[in-house]
Amino acid sequence: MEKIRDAILNDRLADVAGLEVPESYTAVTVHADETGMFDGLDTQDKDPRQSLHVEEVATPELGPGEAIVAVMASAINYNTVWTSIFEPLPTFGFLNKLGKTSPLGARHDLPYHVVGSDLSGVVLRTGPGVHAWQPGDEVVAHCLDVQLEHADGHNDTMLDPEQRIWGFETNFGGLAHLALVKSNQLMPKPKHLTWEEAASPGLVNSTAYRQLVSRNGADMKQGDVVLIWGASGGLGSYATQFALNGGATPVCVVSSPEKAEICRSMGAELIIDRNAEGYQFWKDEENQDPKEWKRFGKKIRELTGGEDVDIVFEHPGRETFGASVYATRKGGTIVTCASTSGYMHQYDNRYLWMNLKRIIGSHFANYREAWEANRLIAKGKVHPTLSRVYPLDQVGQAAYDVQRNLHQGKVGVLALAPEEGLGVRDQELRARHLNEINRFRGV
Repeated sequence: MEKIRDAILNDRLADVAGLEVPESYTAVTVHADETGMFDGLDTQDKDPRQSLHVEEVATPELGPGEAIVAVMASAINYNTVWTSIFEPLPTFGFLNKLGKTSPLGARHDLPYHVVGSDLSGVVLRTGPGVHAWQPGDEVVAHCLDVQLEHADGHNDTMLDPEQRIWGFETNFGGLAHLALVKSNQLMPKPKHLTWEEAASPGLVNSTAYRQLVSRNGADMKQGDVVLIWGASGGLGSYATQFALNGGATPVCVVSSPEKAEICRSMGAELIIDRNAEGYQFWKDEENQDPKEWKRFGKKIRELTGGEDVDIVFEHPGRETFGASVYATRKGGTIVTCASTSGYMHQYDNRYLWMNLKRIIGSHFANYREAWEANRLIAKGKVHPTLSRVYPLDQVGQAAYDVQRNLHQGKVGVLALAPEEGLGVRDQELRARHLNEINRFRGV
């Protein structure tokens, strides 16, 4: 592994093809025999630092249409938090199901799960049938694993019955020194970004693009008013940038003055600090408070000059969904991609059916959407929001931070990269990017 790292760090990418793939590598795992370790605990009491292991694992066999990537950096997504606390169910069921599909699928069904759905790195080896990518190519990964053997997937790969999220529903993910991916997951690494910056947008940037911009999601247009929950966070910060770049008006919901300032630095003007306003959408565990929905809707109209929102960018789920359905204008759209506060949503259906509103489920992104989202990053139109970077051996703490919402953007993890700040190839675009990031930070 040291020879691979040295070749990459010393810009000898042409030498990578001649290097041996090691028989084992360092990876972040969860263990099948520990899935009951948090039984009886509330979600908030389950600690990723106890379940995530950094250990040596065997390198998987390389199959047709696949590539092994030397991972320079990765990042934490909420699916890694779910995996680490075995909610809503242990991911070993996904691996077992995948293992029954084919001999190559059987590689994934192991008593450990290498996690992680983001990476930046260098192609180390390609399998038969891979022509678009070569050893030495600098890449980032789109985390959709799909075979495309079914007709349903050819219009939108997210509808393929064998579609899976790599590193969550498959093994050999990106929180490791090596990763196994399909060639149709790979995209060019943005040349002006460091390894850790390039690793951070993948899943959340693509998810936000499909959810808000794509015709498969809300199909946002110029002039739309877009309510964005968690607008300064890893997902919401990309939605905020897409809204601003696309001629829409974001209404950014945050939970602190510091997070409000991040949104202002991105160019957003309409901001609601939900804690400062004291919104309590639930009276108790069983009953919501429609008066709070109405107070929330009134605040939105005060900010927008009397307009309700055209689109709600939803991901908190249970805590906010009733307010989201209420606040959307007649004929508007609530598009949801997650439920970080709970999966069992409740809302007053009268506000939905009598006002012709739509709820759209949006899950990750297809390759085309991910490519377009990455292209915007590569052109310097959209900027990664990386709040903190951890070394691989502290990945448990990194996941804990995301679980506890202690971050204000994406949390990165260094893999083979020995330190932050490496991997920049385009210094001119880099300078423009840093100016924008400093503006975000108020520097």
